Amino acid sequence: MSKFLVVVESPTKVKTIRKFLGQDYHIVATVGHIKDLPKKEMGIDIEEGFKPKYKTIPGKQKIITSLKKAAGDATDIYLAPDPDREGEAIAWHTAELLKKKGRQFYRVLFHELTKEGIQNAIASPENLNRNRYEAQQTRRILDRLVGYEISPLLWRKVKSGLSAGRVQSVAVRIICERERAIQAFEPEEYWSITAHLESGSPPPFTAKLVKKESEKIKIPDEKAASTILNALSDEKFLVKKVLKKTTKKNPLPPFITSKLQQEAIRKLRFSAKKTMVVAQQLYEGIDLGPGEPLGLITYMRTDSTRIAKEAAEEALVVIHEQFGEQYTIETPRFFKNRKKAQDAHEAIRPTSVFNTPKKIEPHLSKDQFALYQLIWKRFIACQMKPALINKESISIQAGSYLFNVSGSSIQFPGFMAVYMSATDEIETQKNKENLPELSEGMVLNLNKLEPKQHFTLPPPRFSEASLVKELEENGIGRPSTYAAILSTIREKKYVDFFKGYFRPTELGFIVNDLIVVSFPNLFDVDFTAKMEDNLDRIETAEIESLEILTHFYSNFETDLKTASKGMISLKGVGLPTGLTCPKCNEGLHIKVGKNGHFLACSRYPECTFSSNYTRDEKGEIHPVEPAEDKISDETCEKCGKPMVLKQGRFGPFLACSGYPDCKNTRSVNSKQADQETDVPCPEKNCGGQLIKKFSKRGKSFYSCNRFPKCTFALWNKPIPKECPDCGANFLVEKTTKKKGTYLSCVTPDCAYKEKNADE
Repeated sequence: MSKFLVVVESPTKVKTIRKFLGQDYHIVATVGHIKDLPKKEMGIDIEEGFKPKYKTIPGKQKIITSLKKAAGDATDIYLAPDPDREGEAIAWHTAELLKKKGRQFYRVLFHELTKEGIQNAIASPENLNRNRYEAQQTRRILDRLVGYEISPLLWRKVKSGLSAGRVQSVAVRIICERERAIQAFEPEEYWSITAHLESGSPPPFTAKLVKKESEKIKIPDEKAASTILNALSDEKFLVKKVLKKTTKKNPLPPFITSKLQQEAIRKLRFSAKKTMVVAQQLYEGIDLGPGEPLGLITYMRTDSTRIAKEAAEEALVVIHEQFGEQYTIETPRFFKNRKKAQDAHEAIRPTSVFNTPKKIEPHLSKDQFALYQLIWKRFIACQMKPALINKESISIQAGSYLFNVSGSSIQFPGFMAVYMSATDEIETQKNKENLPELSEGMVLNLNKLEPKQHFTLPPPRFSEASLVKELEENGIGRPSTYAAILSTIREKKYVDFFKGYFRPTELGFIVNDLIVVSFPNLFDVDFTAKMEDNLDRIETAEIESLEILTHFYSNFETDLKTASKGMISLKGVGLPTGLTCPKCNEGLHIKVGKNGHFLACSRYPECTFSSNYTRDEKGEIHPVEPAEDKISDETCEKCGKPMVLKQGRFGPFLACSGYPDCKNTRSVNSKQADQETDVPCPEKNCGGQLIKKFSKRGKSFYSCNRFPKCTFALWNKPIPKECPDCGANFLVEKTTKKKGTYLSCVTPDCAYKEKNADE
């Protein structure tokens, strides 16, 4: 009897699953998608109902051969890629590949890689889910239509290599609009007045002026502040009202993907991408001993707060043992999902709360432990008693003016003994005010009145955490896509990530302005959110994919035709700036050339004025005077004359001042030390190491440190990451017009490339 075949998505799962299924099952991995739309053509037959033309992904032939060999004469094949839309697409493509008369395919959903989770899933397989597959396929078609129709338009109008994405471009728009709001912001002056007070017993405390009579007070300037100070100089300060109450604070639900990313960013300083990488490792299985791999958390791509009753009951056992009865609720606590949440998966939780962070710490890396501890504590906390918070608010009368001071203290920590969110930590610290015992009618001693000038602040730039929150609240993308969106917009050079915050690059502003004008609906936040809802409706069989695609494309095609004719060309006319040319007094326009953006006269070629430019904090454009060539303190090694610092296509370089008699040049980086990489030379029996060097013109390249004995060299940056197809010990970083920046294998017969998330 042949073995049952189980096909998973990731090879790192194989060991974990094999342990729990035993010798009757053969487990193989697809290593991600095996089919996709072709890279060098649209791959969508619009006339045939948007029929996709899938092709085998280059470099996957060895995987496909091994899949067919593993299937052999098996009659039952269990398709167990990840339990989401992308996994469903992999399952369908695998079934098409291995289709054979008399062969049965079963869809298996591993929500957690534990013995019980794996065996239960195998014992209760499902059918392939066509609606889920249609939702994934529709998303892929929409992304391809947008990427392959708008990107070439940008190549013609702006410059080669640019791209637009259905979701990524909306994220860029959100960042651009926030930056423009910051630029347009005009700070307003206001003042505050703080009273430093004492009662008959310590400690002293402060109270803020909040009202005059019954109206909220506004103090616009120093003059108004001085008037109030004079009015208060002879007033008594009396305790008017003391309000005390105890409130319950309930724990937050266990993590969903977006909340895990936000909290890991704030508490652990992880990026969204790093959070998902580490979470994937915890889900797929950690070796807790020789031959003892175990998935430590449930599936990490989810927007559901649902938890299994058994898991909640186990948490109560741990809470009772570790914290006592006073922290333990009588029955498990469950949480309602948001209206738009998909309930296919549970929330992110430990697969077993008995695997405490302390117990398994020796088996985890530093990052794995930090993230697992965060997930474990949040889940345990969600099953603990509420915290009891003492709140005190005191109103203090001074003539017709009213001051206020409030504070809080923790009467009973409850769940907060285990876990407090980053927001709770800030709020708790902010409201922690040590107040004396005060009673109504008590006369207070005034030590001083402190006036202080303030200015209103502009809206903040987005951090990774706040951008994920913004995308989530606006329905842009889905839990599995947030990390990819944040990575993609940086890789495309549309935004910078500076000191922990996003801001648009000049290229980001330019591209955003062009496509938003030309495609006002497509890159609208509400439209994009509605499209995400439509994908959900396809998955739940509420609407047909063809209806969504047809309606989308009819409007998109119209906008595309209009944009092809009407979109301003940055290679030709350019964007008007409102500035005038210093040579001829005509308008200056922003243009884009092979070396980036610049200002040029609108009368070109009659007037050839051009210059670089900068934007100030208000977004105003300022031409930059061209830098003059500077004599350096170095001399030409060929003729002995001084070297001159010049600007060239590849940046600054040194040239001999004796030109044209002496044409010697060299890079300003020519004296830089070679920079060693972590990649060994791939030449057989070489034993050398690849190092970064610089050409005469300052362009970097990578060669063996045993040169001239070994002449191996690369232009592309080597990355110490094993190729999953051929096993080569490194990949290289490349940039192309269509794909942007990606990783590729340089082995001659291997075509492996890492796929972008959003085209």
